[in-house]
Amino acid sequence: MKQTLQLRLGQYLTMTPQLQQAIKLLQLSTLDLKQEIQDALDSNLMLEVEEEGSASRETSSKADSQDGDALQNRSQNENDANNEQEINAGSDSMPEDLPVDSAWDDVYDSLATPQSGVQRDSSDTEFLLHKDLTKTLHDHLMWQMNLSLFSETDLTIATAIIDAIREDGYLACDLDEIHDGLDDAEVELSEVEAVLHRIQTFDPPGVAARNPRECLLLQLQQLPEEMPLLDVAIRLVDEYFDLLARQDQSKIKRVLKISDEEVAQINQLIRSLNPHPGSLVTESPSPYVVPDVFVFKKNGTWHVELNPDSTPRLRVNADYASLIKRADHSEDNTCLKSHLQEARWFIKSLLSRNDTLLRVATKIVEFQRPFFDYGEEAMKPLVLRDVAEELEMHESTISRVTTQKYMHTPRGTLEFKYFFSSHVSTAGGGECSATAIRALIKKLVAAEMPNKPLSDNKIASILSDQGIKVARRTVAKYRESMAIPPSNERKRLV
Repeated sequence: MKQTLQLRLGQYLTMTPQLQQAIKLLQLSTLDLKQEIQDALDSNLMLEVEEEGSASRETSSKADSQDGDALQNRSQNENDANNEQEINAGSDSMPEDLPVDSAWDDVYDSLATPQSGVQRDSSDTEFLLHKDLTKTLHDHLMWQMNLSLFSETDLTIATAIIDAIREDGYLACDLDEIHDGLDDAEVELSEVEAVLHRIQTFDPPGVAARNPRECLLLQLQQLPEEMPLLDVAIRLVDEYFDLLARQDQSKIKRVLKISDEEVAQINQLIRSLNPHPGSLVTESPSPYVVPDVFVFKKNGTWHVELNPDSTPRLRVNADYASLIKRADHSEDNTCLKSHLQEARWFIKSLLSRNDTLLRVATKIVEFQRPFFDYGEEAMKPLVLRDVAEELEMHESTISRVTTQKYMHTPRGTLEFKYFFSSHVSTAGGGECSATAIRALIKKLVAAEMPNKPLSDNKIASILSDQGIKVARRTVAKYRESMAIPPSNERKRLV
């Protein structure tokens, strides 16, 4: 086969490194962007954080340095002269043999301050210093176990049982598995069950239960005996738990031979219990979301501003940039030029990201103005294509901007994706947002009669009367997405 050379002309779309960097920064969340900026600051000597008032601080530091030595010498002489006067003035209440260089705590007893060794300013107290360590349910149970009187064998069994308790307070495995996992072969299953009963008396009530029925039963058994209808409630949970789960009020009244008022009191007592006792002890750190933009109303108009704390302001270090020589091709000068070019690209990509983010957020607020004025029921249907056509961008760009970006509004901190939803046709030929339909369903369920809850078919007919045509299956899908149980499980006695 003969080898030949051919020359072809064509147009191809290639992504430059600058474009790739801009796309990468655009799809990063606020936390990931801060990490990316920190990595750039660590690797590029030309980049630095632009701090507010840096020029004024430099000027003041130069002025202070001129008189620094004189002020220091003068203050030192004044302190030495005043030390003896202060001690002599208080000689009536101070001991005679008090040395001049002694401290107050060396002579008089003082209260121990919490977190000694941490220097805090009263005007700027760091709240994280007062934050306790996260306390888990396992630590809480182990603390109670160490305070209880257990034999060496029972202590080993109790430790194995506590290790098998989930964070919600339930036992994660059967007693047979715990028994098989013990190293001591002489331990019988009855001993494991006896230790379990002791752990079930620990705080919080209902802990170490094997199922919801046992969890509620343990909590009822720890209530005061003089509580009215306590025996009936224990019998209902112990013997007729399936009726309680189905909320079969008529059958409950028949088998227990009680009235409607007594059934209502028992239901109120059982609802006061916690089906997840572990949540009373477990303290998980609250996740914080840093909003990318702020939305506020001023003079009757909604405004959108970028969050200045989400991204630090960067600049090129002027001192290093001045070291670059144009005609010098040395290795150091080439490195400085490369870092300068990368720094400029990075700053430009950040500015482009902020500009795109602000434009998209402003357009979303324009589309969803009824939501900000009236709430979820006024939400309009919106898709990525609508914003892309208005801003003359591609849908993929809008998708990157709206992913993991948050907007702080008077109605809460919401993700950009929250404002996008599908539509349902109305009787008048218009469109209704799926978010608005969910809000209407939630409102109807909240206002329904407890003894006659609305079925999915009834909710669909009510929405149809309002001009919103939705099928029963659509109502069921939206109801399940909001974790609302069906009508037979929502039925309650007044």
